[in-house]
Amino acid sequence: MPLPANYSATAGPSRRRSQFRPCIDLHQGVVKQIVGGTLDLGDAGLYRQHDLRGGHVIKLGPGNDDAAREALKAWPGGLQVGGGIAVGNAKEWLDAGADKIIVTSFLFPDAKFSEERLAAMSQLVGKDKLVVDISCRKRENGWVVAMNGWKTLTDMVVNQDSIALVEKYCSELLIHAADVEGLCQGIDEELVERLGEWASVPCTYAGGAKDISDLALVDWLSGGKVDLTFGSSLDIFGGSGVKFDELVAVDKAAKQASAA
Repeated sequence: MPLPANYSATAGPSRRRSQFRPCIDLHQGVVKQIVGGTLDLGDAGLYRQHDLRGGHVIKLGPGNDDAAREALKAWPGGLQVGGGIAVGNAKEWLDAGADKIIVTSFLFPDAKFSEERLAAMSQLVGKDKLVVDISCRKRENGWVVAMNGWKTLTDMVVNQDSIALVEKYCSELLIHAADVEGLCQGIDEELVERLGEWASVPCTYAGGAKDISDLALVDWLSGGKVDLTFGSSLDIFGGSGVKFDELVAVDKAAKQASAA
């Protein structure tokens, strides 16, 4: 669905505008978005410098705890953390400086959704401190939540009912479109549009963003209800599609328009 040529994400009626949400994906203690790179805590510091709040630090597998703690230390209260979060360690990550904790696999024992686990986590840390990560793949019956590196499909289909159920226990949603994640070949436009219809709490979409205009596209598709993560396409992660400084300027304008 092409973005109308005359569309402006900051003009028109007064309403919330889609905004940029930063991310730091960690794999074996290094930033995943940079092939062969090493952890640069300047990323977290850069987000802090520009007051870019609500970004997510995701620990992809073991060996990332120290790097995640360093990132949280660089931007205390400004980042969320996910990856291996369970009832037994959730509070320690909040104590380490995370603004919120992000849960995903913990909610799907044996690939089956457990409302009981979600309720327990919400009660433990508080609804206001809980983000649910819904990583999903497109199938004939819609989008299905995936786990274990997005290789295992669960029994949860992403739709208005499942989103409403999850929202009872959390204050925010993080949606990874696994089919397009990291490819820099464009977002899942249909999913973004549906999220704009279904979500009633703050919602961030991640997957496929390749151009700075994708922020305006997400704003148009979702009516400003869904925010967007840029990862591999960003120049600070070695990408060539999006310049960080330009994105910060566009995001600042979106925030100002939202507050108008």
